[in-house]
Amino acid sequence: MKLASFKHDGRATYGVAQADRYLQPPADFLNRYPDLAAVLRANAQRELEHAAISSGISIQAAATQALPVLPTPQKFICVGLNYKTHVAETKRDDSAYPALFVRFADSLAANGDVVHRPSFSERFDWEGELAVVIGKEGRAISQAQAFDHVAGYACFNDITVRDWQRHTHQWTPGKNFPGTGPLGPWLVTADEVPDVNALTLETRLNGEIMQKASLADLIFTIPVLIEYISRFTPLSPGDVIATGTPGGVGDRRTPPVYMKDGDVVEVEITGLGILKNRIGTAA
Repeated sequence: MKLASFKHDGRATYGVAQADRYLQPPADFLNRYPDLAAVLRANAQRELEHAAISSGISIQAAATQALPVLPTPQKFICVGLNYKTHVAETKRDDSAYPALFVRFADSLAANGDVVHRPSFSERFDWEGELAVVIGKEGRAISQAQAFDHVAGYACFNDITVRDWQRHTHQWTPGKNFPGTGPLGPWLVTADEVPDVNALTLETRLNGEIMQKASLADLIFTIPVLIEYISRFTPLSPGDVIATGTPGGVGDRRTPPVYMKDGDVVEVEITGLGILKNRIGTAA
């Protein structure tokens, strides 16, 4: 099942994605569960599927405005340096623990949004990633139980303002410019992804492949990340963990390659769709 958040007739809502349309549940369901996070908190995904199919309410995707799959996650935790190829290109040492940072909800963007490069920076870079959406709350979750807490997966682009990222050893500023973290196009439920290690991630800039890697290449696997993160902070339905980017970022190329106005960047992960955005300049 593919779940999407979007605006229709000026109202933020959600539904089940099918081909070029969204199947929407009836008003009483939307009143009980005002957004996808509420659906996840109630473990009502199957109820949503049944309600959306039974309602007969079908909305053309072209008549909607996409939203980030989870528009306002309570926690959005990102993992850095989680592929050997990226560690190698950054010339950093291996680490015994995951490198973590956070994104703010207003830094997220949707599939199809124009992502605005700050006018005062030329070092605007892509980072294609797999995002893991939590579906069941937990604290100190064991690796053996980790996948029981996963609702599904989505594509993510951790677009980064590299000069601001490196103002200090803290990465937060360069990772949190408004609307620079596209998340989508859908949340694909975990039952449709029997083996996440079989997925392939590919990032393209103007059609040219910039990153390509297997999810099996993660240094810290999804169970390891969930166990480690949930030991210091509770995880709740609707929280998101971005699992890191492989080698091939623009900043580490010779010469460096950065995104400029009018560029089109795509992140595609097997079975999870294509997350596509155009680059524009901020005022």
